[in-house]
Amino acid sequence: MASSSSASGTVVTERRGIPGAQFVADVQTYLTQSGLDVNSALAFLQERLQQYKLVEMKLLAQQRDLQAKIPDIEKCLDVVGTLQAKKGTGEALLTDFEVSEGIYSRARIEETDSVCLWLGANVMLEYSLEEATALLQKNLENARASLEVLITDLEFLRDQVTVTQVTIARVYNWDVHQRRIQQAVATPTQE
Repeated sequence: MASSSSASGTVVTERRGIPGAQFVADVQTYLTQSGLDVNSALAFLQERLQQYKLVEMKLLAQQRDLQAKIPDIEKCLDVVGTLQAKKGTGEALLTDFEVSEGIYSRARIEETDSVCLWLGANVMLEYSLEEATALLQKNLENARASLEVLITDLEFLRDQVTVTQVTIARVYNWDVHQRRIQQAVATPTQE
């Protein structure tokens, strides 16, 4: 995480490539230091807000994928654990397995020392039960850790969206206030 101090006294941070939003305490100073007029500043802030929304959509999709992946890994671990428990008992395991989406078949699994695991990209490898357990445990830990990082990233991102929305409102309200002051000066009150 990187941080730098802005001239208006706020700290701007970055998290994993997501730029931090700058809280604007003084709109006049912000506009002067950034060299922008009100319309340009509002356009820049709206564009930044859209970028945040796009990143949020991507992170939410990754979060959904991981949340779906974790139960699958846990099921695989359970199956491998069951095979290990049946090992040496001479008992066959009767199970239903998914052939394709919504299509299941019944299988009788005799005592086995290995299982085949899909690795992705249409690749399947055979592992011993112990190796499969270790690999699945590692994958489960990695998926859970990735999910935690994603959740933290989403929290950070939501904070940046809020700060940006507040800044947009502050710049807009400041502009309205300035226009009213100019209008009041231009049209003197009659008594």
